[in-house]
Amino acid sequence: MNMRTVALAAVLVGPTGLAAAQTDLPPLLAPADLVEVLEVGDPLVLDIRAAEGAASYATGHIEGAVSAPYALFRGPEENPGQLPSAAELTETLQSLGVTLDRPTVIVYQGADVSDFGAAARVYWTLKSSGVSDLAILNGGINAWTEARLTVDQTSITPEPSEIEVSFSDEWLATEEDVQAVVSGEEAGTLVDARPEEFWRGDAMHPAAAQPGTLPQSEYFVHSSWFGDGPAIIDAEAARELAAEAGYTDDAQIISFCNTGHWAATNWFALSELAGLDNVKLYPESMVGWSNAGYEMANVPGPLRRIWQQITNVF
Repeated sequence: MNMRTVALAAVLVGPTGLAAAQTDLPPLLAPADLVEVLEVGDPLVLDIRAAEGAASYATGHIEGAVSAPYALFRGPEENPGQLPSAAELTETLQSLGVTLDRPTVIVYQGADVSDFGAAARVYWTLKSSGVSDLAILNGGINAWTEARLTVDQTSITPEPSEIEVSFSDEWLATEEDVQAVVSGEEAGTLVDARPEEFWRGDAMHPAAAQPGTLPQSEYFVHSSWFGDGPAIIDAEAARELAAEAGYTDDAQIISFCNTGHWAATNWFALSELAGLDNVKLYPESMVGWSNAGYEMANVPGPLRRIWQQITNVF
């Protein structure tokens, strides 16, 4: 056992030899890190890919991982970013065997930089549900297999837990919170995680009522947190990038996108990696905002102008 493994063992196992309640996992684990955690502890590994189909849980997963498809943590097709109710989350987390004190590692596919948003959104949901010891396998199952680590096809049925979710609003931005920033009642920065064409109104999500962005917003595309591959940058690099972009704890930062997916990456990078204390995620984002009929920014992109012409006619 090398010194790094000894250090992990000291954290994961208490003096009685039983797994400690809190392991204080870092927010990101490389495949080698997860191997060590699995060797010295008993984390709950949640595989959030689809249960079946190509590149799914059924085709091969980390041994002992529980299938927890991303859709369980999302809203309906007409509003994918909608947050499930506390009762719905309680039922879901109980069925997956999630508890407040067990270390939990989230595994996703790792196909591209967009894919990380799924893991970040589940991380945010679990943290807001009271699960404090969390990590994401950086690079997902693709990084795991590229490291020549084995996968298993045995389906795991978890023992149901008795968790009761009381969803925290510490990292949650509601429509009312966004409106308070837009109106100037509260100080804050509205950060659009979408590519620039969405922010400018040149593109829109199929479920959105119209193109555009939040008034007074700025954009910082979610892909900025990645290097050459689908693994997100480390904490030191995230702190440097956040500082370069001018993001500090001076005022709240509200991250949004189309449906709270790409925005979850910005939230994770700023909150969990850069260590900023006042970062919130607006889960319904532009689909929820636009369909509720709230004010949209008049960003002069071609699609936005065409939309305005059509609505002026009718």
